[in-house]
Amino acid sequence: MSSTIFRTKKVEQSIRDTEEPEHALKKSLSALDLTVFGVGVIIGTGIFVLTGTVAKNNAGPAVALAFVVAGVVCALAALCYAEFASTVPVAGSAYTFAYASLGELPAWIIGWDLVLEFALGTAVVAVGWSGYIASLLDNAGWHLPEVLSGRDGADGFGFDILAAALVLALTGILVLGTKLSARVTSIVVAVKVTVVLVVIIAGAFFVKSGNYHPFIPKAKPVEAGSGLQSPLIQLMFGWAPANFGVMGIFTAASVVFFAFIGFDVVATAAEETRNPQRDMPRGILGSLVICTTLYVAVSIVVTGMQKYTDLSITAPLADAFKATGHPWFAGFISFGAAVGLTTVCMILLLGQTRVFFAMSRDGLLPTFFSHVHPRFRTPHRPTILLGVIIAIVAGFTPLSELAELVNIGTLFAFVVVAIGVAILRRTRPDLPRAFRTPWVPVVPIVSVLASLWLMLNLPAETWLRFGIWMVIGFVVYFLYGRSHSRLGRQSETE
Repeated sequence: MSSTIFRTKKVEQSIRDTEEPEHALKKSLSALDLTVFGVGVIIGTGIFVLTGTVAKNNAGPAVALAFVVAGVVCALAALCYAEFASTVPVAGSAYTFAYASLGELPAWIIGWDLVLEFALGTAVVAVGWSGYIASLLDNAGWHLPEVLSGRDGADGFGFDILAAALVLALTGILVLGTKLSARVTSIVVAVKVTVVLVVIIAGAFFVKSGNYHPFIPKAKPVEAGSGLQSPLIQLMFGWAPANFGVMGIFTAASVVFFAFIGFDVVATAAEETRNPQRDMPRGILGSLVICTTLYVAVSIVVTGMQKYTDLSITAPLADAFKATGHPWFAGFISFGAAVGLTTVCMILLLGQTRVFFAMSRDGLLPTFFSHVHPRFRTPHRPTILLGVIIAIVAGFTPLSELAELVNIGTLFAFVVVAIGVAILRRTRPDLPRAFRTPWVPVVPIVSVLASLWLMLNLPAETWLRFGIWMVIGFVVYFLYGRSHSRLGRQSETE
């Protein structure tokens, strides 16, 4: 059995599969499009919400250093993603990379993980977007009925009509073409980057140096049951990270990591890029550098505008301007946040459909979903299926507790990609690599350790839910995927 579940798919075969007319995606994206996609998905809920949470509970003004730590962890993974995406320019991201280096079962596991990660991410962001829009509508005097706002009505029924409508609208845009998606994303990204720059530039005039003291607040022990400690770390090491102090920065980094989720989605569009060998590394690394710089600048300004102990948990950027007597900026920021979440939702949905498409093309999921639209050259079947499912989930399900699954899923993908780079360097040194991860195997090893460290800072409940989803994945693979694998059928005929 081990010879079948760990069979690898040759890179050359993966590339040949992309050239089959019924499975070929349209190549229309440039390095700029990829960078815009990256910035579009990274700048979202994290920067508009998490800054206040981690500053107040974990790091104080040193939240800027927490963003640097999280950015470094992502940068290590990004170097590995860049090599893989330029070497194996095929849809599927970490799933495809794992298939080429680790084998079929590890590839299935990571693909199954990514399907959950992107689905929950899309639904969570759609619900967040709905909240912003509902608030703006309320300010304009238009009030949605309770039963359609996601809150339970008098009969116990509630459906978030705005969240569901957003997902369905974005599904239609993705079916019509990736280039159209890139154009829509470019416009929206311009709006939310403008909002972030306004926060940085305008906020700099209201900074008070006294708010930075102390820059790293004195460490405090985490109280039992506070929800800020990791039960898994306590179980393994017998201690919990302290609030504030140096360890508080690392605890904060595991939280603000959510703000960086999405840059790996860029790799799922490799097959639709005109020159992936050149443009994929530029898009992945470029978007990450831009967003890390903006995150650090925003966190420095906001903690300088208002004492970290007074920062808002729900809307720190907007409320910081209110505290300085400039409510107009607060409304502008809320509008930018609502607009910005649109692209986050769309690009997460794009990433999920590409992973699903790649798995179905390999036979691990029904091949019905592996055919592209004859006119638009997009994977319309999985896009429509997943779009409808996520719209229903976003409409009916309160997803606040499940959001942490997005974090653990992404970090797990980082671990697999880093290991895969080191293995493929040894097993296929002959492959042409337009971009080479520096200092292999040191960088992949450090990337694995850094990702595992942040995973250990997540609650034990998150690990339990993640384990349940993985068990379901194993069952699906052994009941369907293993026997329908295209690679397996090819091996039998040879």
